[in-house]
Amino acid sequence: MNDYVIRGMAGDGQIRAFAASTRNMTEEARRRHNSSPVVTAALGRLMTAAAMIGIQCKEDSDKLTLKIKGDGPVEALYAVADNQGHVKGFALHPQVLLHARRDGKLDVGGAVGKGELTIIRDLGLKEPYVGTCALVNGEIAEDLTYYYALSEQTPSSVSLGVLMNKDNTVAQAGGFMLQLLPGASEEMIAALEEKVMAAPPVTAWLEEGLKAEDILTRLLGDFGWEETERREVSFRCDCNRDKMEGILLGLGRHELLDLMVSQETVEVHCDYCNTTYSFTRPELKELFKRNFRSEKTE
Repeated sequence: MNDYVIRGMAGDGQIRAFAASTRNMTEEARRRHNSSPVVTAALGRLMTAAAMIGIQCKEDSDKLTLKIKGDGPVEALYAVADNQGHVKGFALHPQVLLHARRDGKLDVGGAVGKGELTIIRDLGLKEPYVGTCALVNGEIAEDLTYYYALSEQTPSSVSLGVLMNKDNTVAQAGGFMLQLLPGASEEMIAALEEKVMAAPPVTAWLEEGLKAEDILTRLLGDFGWEETERREVSFRCDCNRDKMEGILLGLGRHELLDLMVSQETVEVHCDYCNTTYSFTRPELKELFKRNFRSEKTE
């Protein structure tokens, strides 16, 4: 079954809700990066969040980036999504190994450490919107909850989870995000808080085999939950050879000439999908000729 994100409304328009089932996407990230279980869990959580937030982008060209930088051994995590359900992500150090926490859970917070969360919305304007806040505990869901309260003044509840198989492949992944909209009544706020507080960790529901719509039905069935949109999501990187040529050209005429003269092969690596593009000396010469042919070479 393909991964997907759903969103909708509840509580007579006072609650906005999102949920995602993302096992395949998270497993593809694990496979591409050969990530350890704790990093797979961290990256899967961040990419799941990106998928849910990215569906809110209005234009196909809009991009959402979630970036976490911490003082833990993983150092940095990145996830990028759009409104078409395309998500990509990577960890700076994907093979980090840590002991499990005392409760047996993967120590995502320990891998991330203390630092900051940044959300970048590139909406095609002159400058992207950038919001940043300190990490609460590095577990990602709580950090996003805090970000929305602090930076966007939107009371939210975010829960993200990744379950691993014994062979370190991904068994289940997903999450939800609930947001109270402006004008929500005190009664609605109290009722939703009570429901969220009584809910088990989302990993328990994932272990039951619950999908995105099942999770929101458990949470919001008493609030008149109504699904308004469903979109498939998948791991997809938009890198290609033409873009890598652009990176080489961005080095400038003299730097490209130096590479062409000094190296038989130049490799350009995409961190997001872990793909390496190789350019031979004849290919570099042709690239140089096409783009700098009007300038004299020495």
